[in-house]
Amino acid sequence: MSRSIALAHRAPRPILMAARFASFVSLARQRAALQRLDDAQLRDIGLTRDDVHREANRPFWDVPQSWLC
Repeated sequence: MSRSIALAHRAPRPILMAARFASFVSLARQRAALQRLDDAQLRDIGLTRDDVHREANRPFWDVPQSWLC
């Protein structure tokens, strides 16, 4: 187990809750920024307007799968 994971398991509950809240706020900001991209920028990163709409309308607790590891 890596040191950071070991420390996270020992962190007091309020610290873990604050970290999770910060992650949710960050995700909301990222989704908002994604919506502000124009069509040319979306093409550059391989997304469509429909992809952006789906992502932006996900609930805040519906995080990317990679976050759940």
